[in-house]
Amino acid sequence: MTRLLDVAGLTVAYGGIVAIRGVDMHVDQGELVALIGANGAGKTTTLKALAGMLTPASGSIRYDGVEITGEVSHRLVRRGVALVPEGRGVFARLTVHENLAMGAYIRADRDGIAADLDRVYGLFPRLEERRAQTAGTLSGGEQQMLAIGRAMMCRPRLLLLDEPSMGLAPLMVQKIFEVIAAIAAEGVTILLVEQNARLALQAAARGYVMESGVITLTDSSAALLGSEQVRQAYLGE
Repeated sequence: MTRLLDVAGLTVAYGGIVAIRGVDMHVDQGELVALIGANGAGKTTTLKALAGMLTPASGSIRYDGVEITGEVSHRLVRRGVALVPEGRGVFARLTVHENLAMGAYIRADRDGIAADLDRVYGLFPRLEERRAQTAGTLSGGEQQMLAIGRAMMCRPRLLLLDEPSMGLAPLMVQKIFEVIAAIAAEGVTILLVEQNARLALQAAARGYVMESGVITLTDSSAALLGSEQVRQAYLGE
């Protein structure tokens, strides 16, 4: 398979504090890969570095065969890398429709934008019902839908998802993961950071386990789900 993302020896520090150290990972074209670990393990820091929001202290990030280490986020969006951040980050005073339009700010193809709006509304019918509503008045689950929909408007090849189930009711979590599966089925490559390790591994083909800023395990999702170490530490068994 073609490697879309290849990370080698990635180290990121906040001041003198090393948040992630020597991270090696890869995601193949069209693959859905999970990154799991406890709170504070460094998962969000990893995604922010991949999305160009943090500058690595050392290491290499290659995307589609091109070195992108230290590239700024708005240029990575143009290359097809989109991050759905933890906490959603919707524009609270803008409407649903305006938030989605902001996701397409790098594009000038009106017909394509209109088609992608229809596609997002097809994935999230609830957003279409609320298209004129301000984003700040949406429920947490609806805001998560909007954050994913907004990211899809830039036509990403690599979608980075940070804790999409956080704070959501079980039925909404199920809906969000159904949509993630549908997006993956369209061929979008996904790296998923998720506190709910079981859900993440059930959705993904492979997984990485991060502890204290270091990758400690990597295997197929089936193998990780069957691992005694993973089951005790992350699956509550």
